[in-house]
Amino acid sequence: MDEHTRDESVGPPVRGEPTGWLPEQDRWEHGTLRRATIHGVALYNAGEYHDSHDCFEDEWYNYGRGSTESKFLHGMVQVAAGAYKHVDFEDDDGMRSLFRTALQYFRDVPNDYYGVDLLDVRTVLTNALTDPTVLAGWQVTLDERRPEATEADFAYVESLEH
Repeated sequence: MDEHTRDESVGPPVRGEPTGWLPEQDRWEHGTLRRATIHGVALYNAGEYHDSHDCFEDEWYNYGRGSTESKFLHGMVQVAAGAYKHVDFEDDDGMRSLFRTALQYFRDVPNDYYGVDLLDVRTVLTNALTDPTVLAGWQVTLDERRPEATEADFAYVESLEH
């Protein structure tokens, strides 16, 4: 594990043992990835797609090209950007392009990566390619829940804007 992705302050999953959680060591393989995921998912679920994008993108830079971590984070960047295109600009062609790219990145990433239900994400993205209305009200599941954004999530993304 790279020392720069360690964050002992990030707690265990609320439910289950997703890929990335190391129960025998009682920590995440990459705590900073989990932290970015917690905040990015909550902000996505609040409709704050640009902020969600920034959470995933900032963390993505910590990983080399082709790693599972990089693929997951790059895919989530594309998910947030696609939703932003659809909702804020009514650009469904742009959304489709970004979602197709996300689906490629998610190939070979485990379905429970860092607590995100990627099977659900893949299913919704695939369905949105033909029917963008499936995005209405859809939220990303993390640890079998759909977290809502709090002040801590907004503070996190603001801290990224050095």
